[in-house]
Amino acid sequence: MKLISWNVNGIRACVQKGFLDFFKEVDADMFCIQESKVQGGQIELALEGYHQYWNYAEKKGYSGTAIFTKIEPMNVSYGIGIEEHDKEGRVITLEFEKFYLVTVYTPNSKSELERLDYRMVWEDEFRKHLKKLDENKPVIVCGDLNVAHKEIDLKNPKNNRRNAGFTDEERNKFTKLLDSGFIDTFRNFYPDLEGTYSWWSYRFKAREKNAGWRIDYFCTSERLKENLISAKIHTEILGSDHCPVELEINI
Repeated sequence: MKLISWNVNGIRACVQKGFLDFFKEVDADMFCIQESKVQGGQIELALEGYHQYWNYAEKKGYSGTAIFTKIEPMNVSYGIGIEEHDKEGRVITLEFEKFYLVTVYTPNSKSELERLDYRMVWEDEFRKHLKKLDENKPVIVCGDLNVAHKEIDLKNPKNNRRNAGFTDEERNKFTKLLDSGFIDTFRNFYPDLEGTYSWWSYRFKAREKNAGWRIDYFCTSERLKENLISAKIHTEILGSDHCPVELEINI
């Protein structure tokens, strides 16, 4: 089974920049997007053979997630069941026979870390959501987690030490997620690989210089480790300030 996750930074803009070409070419069984930035009825995607599930933010032109899947799920839920956290369209959970698929767009702590305190609360509640699912059956979680976990995961770690996405607090929450029974699938295959990122600022020719961050992930329950086949980051694919990430798994 092939799964793709991509923060499209506006699905309408991304469609104008080749989204559908990549979608057809990669032919994923399940394709997750984050930061769709649309409301219901603002875009119709003709994705033959796929079931579509969208979670919209209450605020227009902001956040939002979607999952397109060839396999119809048994159940679908939106958010994590806590009203204050579920207004921004950040989480979709699909239940299949043997596993759950969760896509997430984790809140950004923003400049001056104005949203870091909220982010810390969010992290704990989202981890509880995953752990509760994991008690029932294995979980595959993917999306823009808005954190570079280790220094190897961004080009300039020293200069970014207290910036959003590379604070000790955010990194520790990701460590806590892994310690609670999850695998960072890319690092499972490439524990020491440097210079492979999934997001680049639009400023300072960052992508041209490959001054990026790896903040988009596929994580799975530890008991799926033997099922993992490969993990990829499609750095060649343009259309957003993020690129797609991929997981192949036997499940």
